[in-house]
Amino acid sequence: MLTIAVLVIHIAVSGALVFLILLHSGKGGGLSDMFGGSVGQAAAGSTVVEKNLDRITIIVAVIFAFTTLTLAMRVR
Repeated sequence: MLTIAVLVIHIAVSGALVFLILLHSGKGGGLSDMFGGSVGQAAAGSTVVEKNLDRITIIVAVIFAFTTLTLAMRVR
């Protein structure tokens, strides 16, 4: 029962992690520049929204790592 609960949390967190990573703006030199992502780079700075997005992404990534380790230990 605990394994199923952790698995459901793991799937939800993995979807949230993909969504949060896609929300990040390109930092230059990557695929975002190829599709016109560098047009507004002068206006885009390190805003409060970007810092909060970074913090939330890190928290979700830590939860993802924790659930991954928990599932690995439960399966074994």
